[in-house]
Amino acid sequence: MDSADAALGPCPSFCEGMEFFGSAWPDFARLAQTPAIGEGKNAIDSVEDEAVVYQALLMADALRYCTLQVCAAKSSGHPGGFASSVEAYVALVMLGHTNIVTEVGHHAPGFYSAMFLDGSLEAMNIHDMQDFMARFRERHGLLGHLSGAIPGLLAPAGPLGQGQHFAMAGALLHPGILFPVTIGDGGFGEPYVLSSFKHFHFAYPKVTNYLPVLVWNGFSQEHHSMVSRMGNAEMIAYWKAHDFEEVFLVDAKDFDDAHQAGPYVDSTRFSFSQRMVFMGAVLRAVSEAAEAALHGRHVALVLKQLKGAGMHVTGAKSHNLHPQDTLQSPEIRQALQRLALAPAAWDLVRTNMSRAGGGPAGTTVVTETTRELAPLGPFPLQDFAVGQKAVPATAMGALVAWLGQQDRRFVVSNADGNEASAMKCINDALKIRHPTEDPLYNQMPTGQVYEPLSEDACAGLAAGLALFGGRSLWLSYESFAINGWPIVQTVGQAMAELRRPTPSLVCMFTAGALEQGRNGWTHQRPEIENYLAAQMRNGNVFVLYPCDANAVQAAYAYAVESRNKVMAIIASKSPLPVYLSLAAAREAISRGAALLYSGPAGKRGSVTLAVTGDMVLLPVFAAKSELEQAGIGVRIVSVLNPRQLYRPGDVAVETVAEPDRNFLPDDEFHALFAGDLLLGISGGGSGALEPVFLRSRSRRRDLLAWRRGETTASANELMEFNGLTSAAIVAKVEAMLA
Repeated sequence: MDSADAALGPCPSFCEGMEFFGSAWPDFARLAQTPAIGEGKNAIDSVEDEAVVYQALLMADALRYCTLQVCAAKSSGHPGGFASSVEAYVALVMLGHTNIVTEVGHHAPGFYSAMFLDGSLEAMNIHDMQDFMARFRERHGLLGHLSGAIPGLLAPAGPLGQGQHFAMAGALLHPGILFPVTIGDGGFGEPYVLSSFKHFHFAYPKVTNYLPVLVWNGFSQEHHSMVSRMGNAEMIAYWKAHDFEEVFLVDAKDFDDAHQAGPYVDSTRFSFSQRMVFMGAVLRAVSEAAEAALHGRHVALVLKQLKGAGMHVTGAKSHNLHPQDTLQSPEIRQALQRLALAPAAWDLVRTNMSRAGGGPAGTTVVTETTRELAPLGPFPLQDFAVGQKAVPATAMGALVAWLGQQDRRFVVSNADGNEASAMKCINDALKIRHPTEDPLYNQMPTGQVYEPLSEDACAGLAAGLALFGGRSLWLSYESFAINGWPIVQTVGQAMAELRRPTPSLVCMFTAGALEQGRNGWTHQRPEIENYLAAQMRNGNVFVLYPCDANAVQAAYAYAVESRNKVMAIIASKSPLPVYLSLAAAREAISRGAALLYSGPAGKRGSVTLAVTGDMVLLPVFAAKSELEQAGIGVRIVSVLNPRQLYRPGDVAVETVAEPDRNFLPDDEFHALFAGDLLLGISGGGSGALEPVFLRSRSRRRDLLAWRRGETTASANELMEFNGLTSAAIVAKVEAMLA
């Protein structure tokens, strides 16, 4: 390990494990003796101060150094993207804006480096560089991509095109606090990034305290980015077309005195004086953009700099390390030597970073505390009489409307429209948020119903609010929910790791396939239920199939009262029979299943019909009579909460926050699903019935479930097309007995 300049003092303890130290920079004694962020302050005083610019540049090289060394320690990770964003990140930190999220999971080593340098990772017993390297990309350490479970980091990042939702949710919940979000020009190509900003700004024009920061480095993972050929004027126009009033663009090329070829350049190759000028320009741009965002202007920042700036290679080749890229690789050692700081410089960087924002991010960012929620009181549940008909979606809608009146920060999102989902009562009570006030459509500028025609925008805002501690509900047609589910899955995984309780992310999907006969197969896509069902094994994902209007109320109350979970409710918008009293429904949702019917013993044996869904119960009950006439005993069991029917060892329940261990005991399960035969029946995907089949002792087991969509005149015709009629059920049971 190279020796440091002895005149600059001993090596700080957190530097243990660093490969190299450098000598003092020019003018260190003049510009680096006093921290730019004074004691008791949370930000610099002026971006025009030469010492501020100098110390910001020290911080930039410190972040690049840590990012490259920690990646090289594992021959793994992604240093290049973050390296090109460093000056913008540093400027935000120096200005005290540390509630930073990102759309780019590949920036993880840079964000982890920031948390290491400000001391946040000490909460994970990561005290020095040796610890940092040992825990990077390891289980019980620092995940390969960003996780909100890491102290100081607000949200996860892995799938591209999601981080903007967290920034907007944070801004909505925390007025007066800036939420910057870095966006890569690779992820910029995702279809929803700018459209989601536009939707949000249209609905919430006064909420501007978020700042998109485009990291325009010219490259994506393996090639030039798809926006690499745009000019600066084109890029600014592109943002302005999405309702951004002003775009602050800093182009490193304008400061290049190293005569680098091409439109994207590496600022670390500039002369020292030009690096200072460039850093100063970024500080000024970030300061102006932040002030504008905090004072009602819709603005964005663009930093244009070559991917991999300061790294061992640049361009797409800097995206990730390979097995041959180690701490012994000559090109990596050379890059680290170029970036290495003197011991006293490291101490100064730690001081500034630990003061920024009022203290280490791990103790100061908004997600490090549990947000207080408005009290609700008991839910006003309506007890529909068994045997009468009621619309499940409407029954739930009444509860949603009531909840929104108790909690005015509550947001309902629905791209398909609440009226179309038989939930107009929500709009009547809470109003659609729209700048055009129109009572005919229940529109008001202050409404609580967010209805852009984008499943991603709807799911994204609901998911972000739940992760950041707010109540929300995402409603969707089941056939289109797949377009919003990716961020729900991301947030569900993040909630499983959180170090604090937060409201569960509640979703409700209606207009199921069986209700969409005349709309045809474009509106008949219940296969998503299998995708959701597979996630039940995660430990904190629940798919709820209420069998009637009482059960859907019980399901919604159960979901709202839970914490750190994803709760997906699947229910119809058609009038259907009520099978369970309200008390029985509440017990069934918690327990997992309920016995809807148990008939006399049959001479030829007995069958248990295990059913997920509500409308599909119509042919099931019709088949019951035919089976009994044929000498077969029948039990009908509604599977309302299949996750609770798994065996504890089937589910990763011990690995999640706020775990629910309320699995149905063996004796109760076998009493409920008793019978010689077991026939699982679903009007959608069959995956949710897996736990029933895993535990059943019936001598023969079989399934009837959705096959594919078709245009039909009625639900009965569609069920016939899919083999879900009473006749098909009887035939299947007879075949099982043969």
